[in-house]
Amino acid sequence: MKVARTLARERVEIQDAPDPEPAPGEALVRVHTVTLCGTDLHIWEDDYATELPIVQGHEIAGIVASAPGFAPGDRVAVSPMRFCGECYACGIGRVNACRDSSCLGCYTDGALAELIAVPVTDLHRIPDGMPTGIAALAEPASIAMQAVLRGRPVRGERALVLGCGPIGLLATLHLTSLGVEVIAADTAPERAAFARRFGAVAGVDPGELTVEPSLVIEATGAPAAFTTAVDVVATAGRVVLVGISDRPVTVSMRTVPVKDIDLLGSRNSQRRLGEALELLDAHPEAAEALVTHRVPFARVGDAFPLLRSRNELVGKVAVEVSC
Repeated sequence: MKVARTLARERVEIQDAPDPEPAPGEALVRVHTVTLCGTDLHIWEDDYATELPIVQGHEIAGIVASAPGFAPGDRVAVSPMRFCGECYACGIGRVNACRDSSCLGCYTDGALAELIAVPVTDLHRIPDGMPTGIAALAEPASIAMQAVLRGRPVRGERALVLGCGPIGLLATLHLTSLGVEVIAADTAPERAAFARRFGAVAGVDPGELTVEPSLVIEATGAPAAFTTAVDVVATAGRVVLVGISDRPVTVSMRTVPVKDIDLLGSRNSQRRLGEALELLDAHPEAAEALVTHRVPFARVGDAFPLLRSRNELVGKVAVEVSC
């Protein structure tokens, strides 16, 4: 089979590799589409806790070649997450926060390949009316849903989503589907405006905020956005941090206790791919709009620079492996 291997900084090469041989309890899946995210960009730039070379790709939709309990040709989304099942977090059901978690395409070879072997338990059937490639969005949608649900949203309340990249947009979509009024903010005006297609009642610059939301989803990882989140959230409100960065942030020790804020982290998802597929299936126009660029597998090297483009609106870049 063919694989796209990231060999060094900004260098991807399509290579021949042996077909995988599924172990007992594993499925053999022919990869259809892989969508790329910011983590993929950092890995490609050799700016991530990943050892190169590696086959990237963790947002996966494919076709079953063989799998117990599935028929050849069944369409599936694939969960890339791995967890130990033994640490404290796993013991209380929060496998998303496993101390030894791993992820296909981030720490071990992933799905930028024609075939992959994965546990059958990681397969999720794609709804009948959904295009196969769109199902690759289930993985980032599950992360957005995890962040939203960490915030305990209440129908009719007002929420602020900081950052209108794919996770922020998918969080906006989930919040609005739950009956929450969403203001979306981004420093790029075109991104803020794009959020209206995902249900936001307004898209604004963070510096122009005049609302006092009871829930804030911070989806940028920028220190300034963290500060904005704790400043603008209502007293007794909730702030969920899903954006990740190594940069330090300074917040007054007075702000959080005096405002009585719930400050919550959110990482990965608690195996919500099935729920994510339902969300995407219920909002097909938004799901389609999120995929702004498609690249054939033969030109996979062109996909990564798109992720850092500042000249055009980029949502999700889809690599079409075997369409």
